[in-house]
Amino acid sequence: KERTILINGFSKAFAMTGWRLGYIAAEHEFIEAMNKIHQYTTICAPITAQYAAIKGIYECEEDIVKMRETYNQRRKFIVNGFREIGFDCFEPKGAFYIFPPIKKTGMTSQEFCKKLLKEEKVAVVPGNAFGPSCEGYIRVSYAYSIDKIAKALERIKHFAEKIL
Repeated sequence: KERTILINGFSKAFAMTGWRLGYIAAEHEFIEAMNKIHQYTTICAPITAQYAAIKGIYECEEDIVKMRETYNQRRKFIVNGFREIGFDCFEPKGAFYIFPPIKKTGMTSQEFCKKLLKEEKVAVVPGNAFGPSCEGYIRVSYAYSIDKIAKALERIKHFAEKIL
């Protein structure tokens, strides 16, 4: 207990992405030290986010199980889709993003994303947005319905057929 610090958030469990709300459980001395840093970097979490998180904690256990199953299905679907298109893809164990390599296209991640958006109307994030070591990859969210993911994969396949 004295050496444990638990840090977690509500984004994935309660589908609260973008709300930027989390929590820490630790010994009092660690919390005091963290508060000193925190008080100079942010004011507080919005009250609406706090109420939503409380509701999630007390009333959403069944929803969490359903969402976990849904995300698992989406993850497998999108990873297999990228593999079928010809992009090797690591299957993540958390989050709801995949990070397939696009190096074989000969494009930078920035070029790939701009061209995919312009030609196929599919938005993905260039890997270099996460630092130079992530160049040659793209980040793709699977926080959408299977139908939308399938449509995006069709468009990505069409795009890949033109550039590979």
